[in-house]
Amino acid sequence: MGMTITEKIFAKATGQDSVKAGDLVNANIDIVMCHDVTTPPAISMLKANGIDKVFDTEKIVVTPDHFQPAKDIKSAELHKRLDTWAREKGIKHYYPVGKAGVCHALLPEQGHIRPGEVIVGGDSHTCTYGAFAAFSTGIGSTDLAAAIATGQLWFKVPESMKFVLNGSLNKGVYSKDVILEAIRIVKTDGALYRAMEFVGPALREMSMEARMTITNMAIEAGGKNGIIAFDEVTKEYLDAHLKDKKDYVVFESDADANYVETIEIDCSALEPMIAKPSLPSNGVKISVCAGEAMDQSYIGSCTNGRIEDMRIAAEIMKGKKVAIRTIVVPATPDIWKACIDEGLAEIFYDAGCVFSAPTCGACLGGFMGILAAGEKCVSSTNRNFVGRMGSPKSGVFLASAATAAASAIEGKLADPRNYL
Repeated sequence: MGMTITEKIFAKATGQDSVKAGDLVNANIDIVMCHDVTTPPAISMLKANGIDKVFDTEKIVVTPDHFQPAKDIKSAELHKRLDTWAREKGIKHYYPVGKAGVCHALLPEQGHIRPGEVIVGGDSHTCTYGAFAAFSTGIGSTDLAAAIATGQLWFKVPESMKFVLNGSLNKGVYSKDVILEAIRIVKTDGALYRAMEFVGPALREMSMEARMTITNMAIEAGGKNGIIAFDEVTKEYLDAHLKDKKDYVVFESDADANYVETIEIDCSALEPMIAKPSLPSNGVKISVCAGEAMDQSYIGSCTNGRIEDMRIAAEIMKGKKVAIRTIVVPATPDIWKACIDEGLAEIFYDAGCVFSAPTCGACLGGFMGILAAGEKCVSSTNRNFVGRMGSPKSGVFLASAATAAASAIEGKLADPRNYL
């Protein structure tokens, strides 16, 4: 029996010829991602156990992002602990406030993600990096402490599901709509502790930014990881972004690899999707829900805060005014700067939007866009649980950046195809 990409990566990481789903393995970690919320507790655990070392100062990437810039004393203290630790340990890849950005956009942009590697981070959406044919998954603070100290972690090799993306996306339909449809089909636990492997002709037309949106939301179906095979699109992105360690290993799933389930999606038949409160699996077509009044539109996050998303939103908003409170948050300083240089920020300003510095802020109900009781927000983020962006009596409607932009203009859920 052949192996999937995920299984081949684990075989490499454990020095074995082969592994199979269900095997318990102790894998070497290639990259550990650390941010301001889950890393300080990990630092405390290391200190409490007398561990004063990190396994490799070049394989740990640190950035504050959830509450940066600090919104209050508590978040400032978290930043101080992260800053002090990163400097004391000589972490090579540390992005302090000013260079910090939303972690899952920052790491690929700055060249820290390579195919064939095992990547972990103290954040559930670490599965984003699987877009680069890597195994990537989120871990808690305890496992994070272990990874920081030893560079190894135990895993159960996940079973794999195959999602075949057929056809091609029509104008106004994006990768966010694809993943919302996939989650609608399998529900929030349909891929529990499974590798969600995405294949098919529709992927060939998607940029790396679009692919990262898909793998970013694998966790919303319960997935252990999302993964997409290496191709010329991947290579082109890596050629432009890798600063060092440009050598990497590319794995492909074998023709006789085992998949516990195969799901086919006709992307040509998709229309813009909305995931209604309060689960990412509550997906409906825009034609079903268009016209529902909104109070806020939010465009940003590790899911849809990249420059491609900013350009799409600006194309829709250019020369128009928003009808509701609209917050636009580029995911990294480089994306923020590109928005300035390309005139996108001016378009957002003229439309009446708030244009913010990079932060995770509103996505997790932290700051920069909190919802009051009874308010509804159409958001390009990844999660719409009860109270996710503020009051437990508010509602979050997940959508693409395009749908969020069109809805901002109309003040209600709107079809972006009418503006493109």
